[in-house]
Amino acid sequence: MHVGPHIRGDAADSMMVMQPWLWWLVIAGVLGVGEMLTLALILGMTALAALVAGAVAGVGGPLPVQLVAFAATSVVLLLGLRPVARRHLHQAPAVATGTDALIGMTGVVLEPVNGDGDGRVRIRGEIWSARATIDGQVLEPGTSVRVLRIDGATAIVHPAQL
Repeated sequence: MHVGPHIRGDAADSMMVMQPWLWWLVIAGVLGVGEMLTLALILGMTALAALVAGAVAGVGGPLPVQLVAFAATSVVLLLGLRPVARRHLHQAPAVATGTDALIGMTGVVLEPVNGDGDGRVRIRGEIWSARATIDGQVLEPGTSVRVLRIDGATAIVHPAQL
C-alpha cells in the first residue's frame, strides 16, 4: 500500500529534467567562470559556443544539431577569433610613454657629455644627466644628440648625425 502524493506523467518528467537550453546555459556559465580564472581565451570561446548551442536548443533543435552547432562554433571561434584576440592582448602599446617616449628623440648637450655620465642634455625641455655611447668620446655643449636608451635617470646618447 502506498501512502502520500504521487505525481505521474509529464508533470513528473518536467520537474525532474532540465530543459536542454538550460543545460547549455549552465555549461556556458561554468566555462565563463573558468575563463575568468585562467584568461587563456579557450574556455571563453567554448562558453560562447555553448550559448549558441543553447540558442539552437531554445528554438527546438534536436541534440545532434545542438552538438554540431557547439562544435562548429567552437572551431570557428578558436581558429578565427582567438588568434586575433591573443594578438591584441599581447601587443605592445601603440604609443610609447614615460622614458620609452624619449628613445629616438633629439636633444642638445648643455654640459660636456662623456662615457662616465658626467654631462647634461636637454631633451624635450627637460634636463637629463647623460652618457656617451662610445668610451672616450666627448660631446661638447651645443651638439645635437639622439637618445638611444634611458638607463635609470641617465640618457645614453650619441651625436644626432650618426
